[in-house]
Amino acid sequence: MSRVLAIDAGTTGVTALVVSDDARIVAKGYREFPQHFPRPGWVEHDADDIWHATLDAVGDALGAARIGAGDLAAIGITNQRETTVLWDRATLEPVHHAIVWQDRRTAERCDAIRAEEPRLRARTGLVLDAYFSATKIEWLLANVDGLRKRAEAGEIVFGTIDTWIVAKLTHGAVHATDYTNASRTLLYDIYAREWSDELLDEGAGAGRRRSPALPRGLLSERLRARLRLAPCARAALRPLRPRGCHGRRIQEPASRKARAFCPRPRRRYPSTRCRPCSR
Repeated sequence: MSRVLAIDAGTTGVTALVVSDDARIVAKGYREFPQHFPRPGWVEHDADDIWHATLDAVGDALGAARIGAGDLAAIGITNQRETTVLWDRATLEPVHHAIVWQDRRTAERCDAIRAEEPRLRARTGLVLDAYFSATKIEWLLANVDGLRKRAEAGEIVFGTIDTWIVAKLTHGAVHATDYTNASRTLLYDIYAREWSDELLDEGAGAGRRRSPALPRGLLSERLRARLRLAPCARAALRPLRPRGCHGRRIQEPASRKARAFCPRPRRRYPSTRCRPCSR
């Protein structure tokens, strides 16, 4: 009987489920990771903590199921969505703590460019809010010494948590995301189903408030609903192939993400938390 490994990388911990081909949960692993609150309203995660929690949760699930990695048919990944990670393309070292979806440090920036909201919403379907990834990326490029120069040189890449886990699973061979995660960045054109060159090249705001263009090299090279990726580099997961990613925040097994997923840019499930996706 084939098994699917479902990874749910949430906001406070990582759940790993071994799921049978008849959608029965065979075994479960769970590991929490630390939360960081450097200032009021700021929320950060160490991306390496998320990765180690993933490895530990997967190890627990496989052990409880009494199977090896070679018995798994695929991996499905689901994740906290807007959380923003930047890392070195070559070494896979994060350049700063991940800025979590809850973080409000860019709220004033969003208020300063509020006039841009109709243009952004026409492309992305989202309101202008610190919740989403774009202003988090902008903040990191502006506040981490030398980071913008390195990003413009192609040394730095951006990802949501799905992209980070896929990169680590493939030892950096794959930089990819899916539509559901991309659509939460404020950089994805939901009608063209691609990253928006307009939003990347023009920046946001006007006059002194206009931000520099975001380097396109930061963004995922592959953007699709179903991923067929290279074998995992980590020895413990070497035989596995991540087959799908899907951004959502309900505790529903990610097993269906390992199968074909509708490529239309929409959320199929309701959220369990308030999100400013529309007004």
